[in-house]
Amino acid sequence: MSIKSLIVYFDYKSPYAYLAKEDARALARDFGLPLEWRPYTLEIPDFLGAVETRNAHQWRRVRYSYMDARRIANERGLIVYGPKKIFNSRAAHIGALYAQDQGVFDAYHDQVFARFFKRDLDIEDPVELTGVLRCCGAANPDGFSAFLTGDGADRYAAILHEAEALGVFGVPMFVVGEELFWGGDRVEMVRRTLARATSD
Repeated sequence: MSIKSLIVYFDYKSPYAYLAKEDARALARDFGLPLEWRPYTLEIPDFLGAVETRNAHQWRRVRYSYMDARRIANERGLIVYGPKKIFNSRAAHIGALYAQDQGVFDAYHDQVFARFFKRDLDIEDPVELTGVLRCCGAANPDGFSAFLTGDGADRYAAILHEAEALGVFGVPMFVVGEELFWGGDRVEMVRRTLARATSD
C-alpha cells in the first residue's frame, strides 16, 4: 500500500479532535508524511439530541464525554471546558481553509482549538475568526469575509461530500490509504498500519 499523506478529519467543537491534534502531528512527522487536515462539521443534535430535548441517557453520555476529555487534557496540561451551547463550527472550518491558503494554518488550528475550549472564542463569529487570522499573521485577514460566503463555502461543501463518500461520520478520523480509524484511542493502530505500509 502506497501512502502519500496522512489525512485527519477534525471538528473544532470536538474535545477528542483537540486532544488528538499533537498525536496526528507526531504520526506524520515520524513517518515523513504530509499531514492533510480536513474539517468536518459534526451535527451533534443528530446523535446526542438537541439540548432542550435530550433524554437522560444522552445527558449521561455528554457528561461522561466531557469528564473523560478533561481527564485526558489534565494529563497533557490542556484546558477543556464544556461549551455553553451546541456550536455550529462551519465558519471556523472555512476559516481553516482560508488559513491554509494564507500559510498560517498551524497557528490558526492551535489558537482556535485552545481558545474555544477555554471559552475564549466564538467559532460562529466571522469577526472573531478574522481576529484569529490577523493574530496568526495572515497577509489578508480581511479577505476571510468574502471567502466565507464565496469560494470557501463551495470548497467546504466539496470536502464534506468527499468525507461522506469515504465513510467519515465522526472525528478525529484518520485516513490511511483506504482505511478509516476513528478516535484518539486508535492512534497506535494507525501507527502500526503506517509502519506496515511504509516498510513495503
